Order: sequence, then structure tokens, then C-alpha cells
Amino acid sequence: MNLIHASNESIDITTQSLRNPDVVMNAERLGAMHQTRISFVRTLLRKIDREKWTLSTHLWELDAQGYGQVIYRLSTPEHVYNLVVFCNELADDERNDRVIAEKWDVTFGLVYGEISTELLDNLKSNVPLQEAGRNSNMVMVLARANKSVRVFDHIVSSLAKGQQPDLDVLAQVGYILRTTAVYGNGKFGIYDFKPLDHSEDFNQSFRAQMCAVYLLREFSLNWVDYLAKQKGGDKAVALHSEIKRYLGIGNATGLGMAPYLLNHPCIVDQWLTTREEALQSVLVCAIETEKVAYFKRLLVRAVQHFSEIVTINEQQVKLNETVVKELTALQNKIITITSTMNRYPTWAAFLEDHQQLSLESQEVMISCLLELYPERVDAFQEMVNADETLSLPKSKVVADLLQVLETHYQWAINIDFTDPDNSYWFWYRSVDKEEPRMGVRGQEQGADREMFLDVARQANHLYSALKQADAQQLISEFILNKPKYRSIARRVWTMGHKKMGDIQMNVLHKDTLPIHLLRCKLSMFGATKFDPRSDRWVRVTLFQGAPLFHEVDSDEWLFPLLPRINEPAVTNQPATINEQPTTADSSVSIGEAL
Repeated sequence: MNLIHASNESIDITTQSLRNPDVVMNAERLGAMHQTRISFVRTLLRKIDREKWTLSTHLWELDAQGYGQVIYRLSTPEHVYNLVVFCNELADDERNDRVIAEKWDVTFGLVYGEISTELLDNLKSNVPLQEAGRNSNMVMVLARANKSVRVFDHIVSSLAKGQQPDLDVLAQVGYILRTTAVYGNGKFGIYDFKPLDHSEDFNQSFRAQMCAVYLLREFSLNWVDYLAKQKGGDKAVALHSEIKRYLGIGNATGLGMAPYLLNHPCIVDQWLTTREEALQSVLVCAIETEKVAYFKRLLVRAVQHFSEIVTINEQQVKLNETVVKELTALQNKIITITSTMNRYPTWAAFLEDHQQLSLESQEVMISCLLELYPERVDAFQEMVNADETLSLPKSKVVADLLQVLETHYQWAINIDFTDPDNSYWFWYRSVDKEEPRMGVRGQEQGADREMFLDVARQANHLYSALKQADAQQLISEFILNKPKYRSIARRVWTMGHKKMGDIQMNVLHKDTLPIHLLRCKLSMFGATKFDPRSDRWVRVTLFQGAPLFHEVDSDEWLFPLLPRINEPAVTNQPATINEQPTTADSSVSIGEAL
């Protein structure tokens, strides 16, 4: 029996019925997901709080214009790491969020262990070059970011004059810096994550990357305070703490993220299975008075959050308006706590009775439900890693593989691939920067470099080939005669025996929306404020509303809201930023640090 221990009770997840994969793995639903308690940014901060990680400033060498280098030292019970940040002067016409960019406002790396003078020289020469550099294998995470120029300049200018920035300006984006790439796991010769399998610090999916981004947020807030002091002198004030918590780190994500989900099906299955098991542990609970009250408060916050989101995407505007309308009606529907408890015996019944709501609203409800029982949900937070082996059994026959396809891949085998609309796109990598792109089949160049992301088409063709074979033939013999089906056969067999299985999406269809894939992964990271710029790239915010490092706690911070501050009281506060801002103890000198 598979038991998950939560507080003093055990949850038997083997006897509970998870939602059907046809529901969960539907691409449109994946494209409506939101941050939850077990999103990676949330689990990271709880770990930092639980284990009392510390952060200090060990180097602050910026000139009056804010250019130079900064080092933050991160100490955990297990090890020491350093975030090394380089700030570069950048012309407006050089600022580009695409992977083809060659210069950025900020480049940074999370480094394993201590930094010698020799290593710092190496980092200074190579980190600003990003992919083009010869980066040290002690760099665990290599990344870059650009300013939101309007917000950055407005904050610095306001603070220098002794005023807090205009919240309406901040609401336009919700961040000072936005990352355009965050690399890890040995890419470009940096630190291979395999040794971290046995690390207590960074042995979970994307934890090292999320940590680097969280520390960058600390830098961005210190940076604007520092520049305001440089510009305004004694007149300058520090950014209000509530505004600091509101500001996160932006991220601009395009097609490059989509292939990851399609190329790592076991990981995606594990992420979504863990999320579903956590949800199921909540849905079986009987509805209680205090939980209904808490759920309603979260709905109120969600309505305000979606009302405050600013996006230029008309479709997302409509989706957000629908969420506000539907969740406002839901709040009114929960007139009394007693009537809600009497009508629904469990949260499962409550969720089932609201399936007519939009997918966005349903997923908001799920995020709220997962906050109600932290003692249950948090038991699943360290279960996101997966064995990625795809295999075929030796003794099974064609009929067995056909059964898997007919049971779990109806979404693929029912597609008519003779219809040109179902094979409209091809995915390939550009020659210059290996950037994933989509081309129209038969009209655009690049089809000779097509990436094998067409899981639906491959499964469909496998099914047709199997139907023509002897049902009692060994699968191994079938593959020996038709080796081109080896890869998809292994995938279908493996994923057909997983709880959630493959993402149910034909990525070649004319109307396919890659942004659904981006949204799924970003929600698992813990992103908020989805602002699509097309159907192929989106801007989001990470750590918006999260506590700052020096005040980190394990409380929830779902659906960040614009702060409500007392402006007169704030503008009279003097800035406390000196030449070496700190988030903790800065007593160690630069000589000792290196």
C-alpha cells in the first residue's frame, strides 16, 4: 500500500480515483493551469524557511550608473553557493528578449562553492557572453535578464525624489527585470546536475534555476535602491517593503520551452500525477466551516488579482474577464457556509458540480483548494522527479500494444492525417542559434530538419502498422522487421502504463496553440500574470508577492495583489542603502570572501 504521511494521518493514494487523463492531459486545460502550493517557487521558499538558509552580500562593485559586479553568498545546512551578477551598459536598440540576442542588461550565474580570484576573473570574462563564453563547470545556472525600462527608470526616478513609485505603472508588468533564458544541467559546459541527485539542496526539478531567479529578484530590489541613492543623495528613499514584495522577476518564454515537455514525457507525467494526487488528497475531505471561509477568501483575492492583470492580448483579456465574472458569481453562490456544507459532502462533489465553468475558473478553484490542506498537499512536494526510461517488455505481443493504443491513445489514432490541416506545421531548429521554430509544411524551408515532436502522428502510424501485423507476433519481432517504430513503440508502452500519460495534443495541427505547452510548464514553475504576446510566446512573473529573503516564511502567497500603502508615511522614510546593500549579514570583507 502506498501511503503518504501528512501530519498525524496517512493518505492512501492507491485507493483513490484520480481524474481521468483525458481530462487532465487535454492541451486546452494544461493551457489554463495556475500556480499551486507544489509549484517549484513555492516549495523552494518553504525549504529555505524550514532549513534557515542565509544570504549575504559579499561584493558590491557598481559605479554611480549601476554598472559593475555583485556577489551574493548563499549558505545552506549542506553547502555554500554564490550568485555572481554582472550589470552591463546596453543601448535601447540592443535590448532583445529573443535567444538570438548577444547583449543583455544583466547576466548572472549561480556558482557551486567558493569563488577564488581566478574563478571570478573567468566568470567576468565569460558569463556576460552566455552561450558564446567558455563558462566554468562550477556554474550551476547560467542566465541573463533585461530591464523593463519604463518601470526601472520610473522607480529609480521616484525614489531619488523622495517618493514611492506610481502603483499603476508597476501594475503594467509587475517586475523590474525579466529573464530571457535560464540554463542549467550541463548546457554550454556548465555544472552537470547529475551529482545533485544526492544533494539535499537542489535535488528536485528546476530548484537550482528557481533559486537563481529568486536571488536575482533580491538583487533587482537592492539595485534600484542603490541607484536612487546615487541619483538623489539624502533626498532619496528606499522602496516600500510592500512594493518590494509585489515586484517579482519577469520571464519572456517562447517556443524553446515547448519541445521540453514533448521530449520528456515521463517528467511531465510525474509532475501532473503528483499534482493530481495532491488534489485528490483534498477532494476526499469533508467540507468544514473554516475551510469554506478560507476558500471564499481565496476566491475574493483571485477576483481582485485577475481584475488587476494588464495584458495586451485580447483573448487573455476575455479569459480574465470571464474568470472575474464566474468567480464573483461563485462567491455569491456560497451565501452561507452551512448551506454549502449541507449541499456538498466533499470537495470532490463541489468541484464536480462546477464543471460548467471555464477551464480558467476551474483551474483557479483547484489552486485555491490545494491551499486549504497544507498538511496533506505538502506531503507531495518532493515527488516531482522521474525515471525517464522508455522500454518495451520482451514477452508481449502485438495485440498487447494494440490494447494500450486503443485504451490510452484514442486521441491520436482517431486523427485523419491525410487531412492537410492535421500535418500543417513542422517543427525545426534554426541554423543560427538552434532556436525552435514552426514552419508551414510545403511552403517554408526547414522541413529537412524537422524535429520528432509529432507524437500523435507517430502513434497513429504505429497503430495502422500494428493492425496489419499478426496479433500474436512478438513486439520484439515486429520492431526487428520495422525498426522505424522502435522509439514510438517504447514511448506508447511506457506512457500507456503511467497514471497520466502523454499530453493529448497534435502539435502539427493548423490550429495548434503552442502557448498551452508553455503555460503548463510555467505554472509548474509557479508563474503568475500570464501575458501572451502571440500564440508562441508569453511574458509571466515569478515570485510576485513572495516574501523577501530576510523575511521568508512558509505562508501562502497565491494570486499577488497590488499593495495598499500609506503614501505620506512612506515618502518621509530616508533611504538606508550604502555602497554595499545586504539582505543579511555583510560583515565579511571582500578579501575574506574570495
